[in-house]
Amino acid sequence: MSAGRVIAYIVSAILILFGVLFILGAGGTGGGGWGWVGTGLILVLIAFVLIWFASRKKATAVGDQALTLNIELPGNVSLDTLKCKSCGGALTSKNINMVAGAPVVTCPYCDTTYQLTEEPKW
Repeated sequence: MSAGRVIAYIVSAILILFGVLFILGAGGTGGGGWGWVGTGLILVLIAFVLIWFASRKKATAVGDQALTLNIELPGNVSLDTLKCKSCGGALTSKNINMVAGAPVVTCPYCDTTYQLTEEPKW
């Protein structure tokens, strides 16, 4: 929770407390009358509006950030002809994922995984 939200909730709680005190203090023989009731209602209304704005603001967590990985394959790899070594099923670029920093191909037919290794370019 951000510091702004915490401050908004604390200020709202204080405004609600004073609003209720104003409303309660309006009654009785020594009370403030209808002016205090109006002031109390305004304070409570401001507090609820502040709570609404504080709860409306969306917090962004570290895990919510998008991460894009670009995989550079060696020049001699053609994904059109890449086939599974176990079942011979055709593999596409959608079957390539990053696992522990290494590109890994998973066969959609037999669930066999292979790590892509780059041969030297010389």
